[in-house]
Amino acid sequence: MTQSVLSEIDAGIGILTLNRPERHNAFDAAVIDELARAIAAMTNDERVRVVVLSSTGKSFCAGADLDWMRRAASLPAADNLREARELARMLNLLKTCPKPVIARVQGPAYGGGVGLIACCDIVIATFDAQFSLSEVKLGLIPATIGPHVIAAIGERHARRYMLSAERFSAREAYRIGLLHELVVDAPALDEAIGELTAALLGNGPQALAECKRMIADYAGRALDEELLEDSAQRITRLRAGSEGREGMDAFLQRRPPGWVR
Repeated sequence: MTQSVLSEIDAGIGILTLNRPERHNAFDAAVIDELARAIAAMTNDERVRVVVLSSTGKSFCAGADLDWMRRAASLPAADNLREARELARMLNLLKTCPKPVIARVQGPAYGGGVGLIACCDIVIATFDAQFSLSEVKLGLIPATIGPHVIAAIGERHARRYMLSAERFSAREAYRIGLLHELVVDAPALDEAIGELTAALLGNGPQALAECKRMIADYAGRALDEELLEDSAQRITRLRAGSEGREGMDAFLQRRPPGWVR
């Protein structure tokens, strides 16, 4: 049986690949479970320093498989809710992974596919990729992906694209903050991913995890005395730690730090 999610590790990079090209990489309960397990495995594997989320075929991800959504709708309420919770849990695992997560977007992403992208730290896409938050066309709402998409593009842009369900271009996705970088084609996409992963592998693994945690904790908070004190506590702890001391020593001694292989 073909795996719906492929997983491999190469020189510190964990690669997760959606592998249902015949279904445009749409996810159902099985794919959600496979992806959640794969994300958890990458999170807990000390060999993995950076995670790349990619897809096979022409589409990045068409969102939820409609056959699965129809079956879920016919389930008893408790079972229907359980499947929705599993999707929410998988998205949260991706969003809270302590390692940098890069989305490699080589084609269209619709509905839940946009949610996957919004959960990633850095997103690089080809110019011909297209996007849509299409749920309302089906009489549904982008609920489980909603918090992540709104965090990525902001309330104002979410109002337009969640309500209209219109398709929008990669250029527009870049403008509203869903994407970080645009490239012309798949070879350029792989080159950009390679440059980015090389940069990330040069950074302290603990510092990257702590930086992600800080961003999540500080986003939307008011700058008050409590926040100022928390920021002082964090840098005090990190610069006194072994990774911080190694990084500063390596810089002053003009040598690579210990985490650079």
